[in-house]
Amino acid sequence: QVQLVESGGGLVQAGGSLRLSCAASGRIFSNYAMGWFRQAPGKEREFVATINWSGGSTYYADSVKGRFTISRDNAKNTMFLQMGSLKPEDTAVYYCAVARTSGNAYSTRLYDYWGQGTQVTVSS
Repeated sequence: QVQLVESGGGLVQAGGSLRLSCAASGRIFSNYAMGWFRQAPGKEREFVATINWSGGSTYYADSVKGRFTISRDNAKNTMFLQMGSLKPEDTAVYYCAVARTSGNAYSTRLYDYWGQGTQVTVSS
């Protein structure tokens, strides 16, 4: 059974940092791209960042570019999202996901497996 478990969310002041982790089990994920998405109350789930199968290619939403860094450790089936210079508008539930492709994947339609989400709240 495929399982993705996010951790590292919490409450932080504007300008602060958080590091999210996504632990994957039940499948060999090293062949597939992974990504982070987020969903704020009353809004659709939106793309945040994606990383290809090897970790050698990444892509970010404009809203987080330069502030967030996505990475992965295939040996440990784990993906990370280092978030810095956080803003109140970054407040959302953050989800990790595994794509059905090996290259960067920007759309929710390209993802087969999702975690349960972790709440990130940025206070002003």
